Amino acid sequence: MSVLILLIAISLLVATGFLIAFLFSANAGQFDDSYTPSIRMLFDEVPVSAPKADVVKPPVTKKKNSLSIQKK
Repeated sequence: MSVLILLIAISLLVATGFLIAFLFSANAGQFDDSYTPSIRMLFDEVPVSAPKADVVKPPVTKKKNSLSIQKK
């Protein structure tokens, strides 16, 4: 019987600790995000089974090194 009282007391302490941690993080602004919900509808969901061949890659061009010495 005394073990049951001990377990209830420990569980109340743990629950109180989680409540304090949640309140502290909520007051610190951990859960504030006012920008993402307003633009979420603008993003298209990409299907997982989309084929990779539809992605068009730009051609690779070589850039001249601006630090190289040019010979005349």
